[in-house]
Amino acid sequence: MDVLNEKIAAVSTKGFLDIEPDPSLDLFAELNKLKKEKNAILLAHYYQDADIQDVADYIGDSLGLAQQAEKTNASIIVFAGVHFMAETAKILNPGKKVLLPDLRAGCSLADACKPEAFAAFKSKYPDHVVISYINCSAEIKAMSDIICTSSNAVAIVNSVPKDKKIIFAPDKNLGRYVAEKSGRDLVLWDGTCMVHEIFSLEKIMKLKAKHPHAKFIAHPECEPGVLSQADFIGSTTALLKYTVSSLDTEFIVGTETGILHQMAKASPEKTFIPAPPNNSCACNDCPHMKLNTLEKLYICLKYETPELLLPETVRTKALIPIKRMLEISKQQGL
Repeated sequence: MDVLNEKIAAVSTKGFLDIEPDPSLDLFAELNKLKKEKNAILLAHYYQDADIQDVADYIGDSLGLAQQAEKTNASIIVFAGVHFMAETAKILNPGKKVLLPDLRAGCSLADACKPEAFAAFKSKYPDHVVISYINCSAEIKAMSDIICTSSNAVAIVNSVPKDKKIIFAPDKNLGRYVAEKSGRDLVLWDGTCMVHEIFSLEKIMKLKAKHPHAKFIAHPECEPGVLSQADFIGSTTALLKYTVSSLDTEFIVGTETGILHQMAKASPEKTFIPAPPNNSCACNDCPHMKLNTLEKLYICLKYETPELLLPETVRTKALIPIKRMLEISKQQGL
């Protein structure tokens, strides 16, 4: 017990509970058993490893995950995603225990928008409505008027009266895309996602030439040059739906490779090719998302740590713009 307590105490510095599960265990069965015993729900983002997706109760993008977190009756929410996603679940569920398998699972985009710097930036535009992409910290959400996701960003911007000026943060690529689609002049924070920024336009063009019948589909967080070559642009969920409904059978996918698992499950007869980044690896993975593993997930739920906690003052302020997003999304049928 002393060793266990020491390991639990070390979570604050390590970011996860460093215990190896019994290798003879069927972790899928054990996780399902623990979920029933503890009245827990496992929410997973599309970018998680295939094993985690297969054991999750719900798999989705940021909007879907927030909607599920808002309506769940579970006592414990285990979030297989990154830090800001678990924060959103806690913001919506102050009375529930929210667990994140590895607290180091952050987000390059959220990290690129520090609260002190954003507060100074915001002060330059006192008459602007602040719309923040959900890929930001709870502190940034608390400074925002409305939150958005890639699924609803255009609808959220369009919900703001045209005589109101808008700050859009923290992703400048998504902001450019939304500005183009909405026709609004947005003041953009200079932030990007490391996963979507790294795609190589040159390599994608070569890949398209090699696969002339493939449709190139891309997430709006990609660079403008990459988006200019896309046959379809959309959120992670929209990309998945497109591949299901399209009569085409071959796709080059410009987003994190985790989504290919769901695409292949939904359309096993179709071919999905990860768009190449501008480095030597063959695919494009988010290192933060991949910090979560099936083993960490099991240990996290078994011992109910690491737990995601937030200062109540931050949580209550951040709740207001998230609720506004969810209300607008419901009105728009999203």
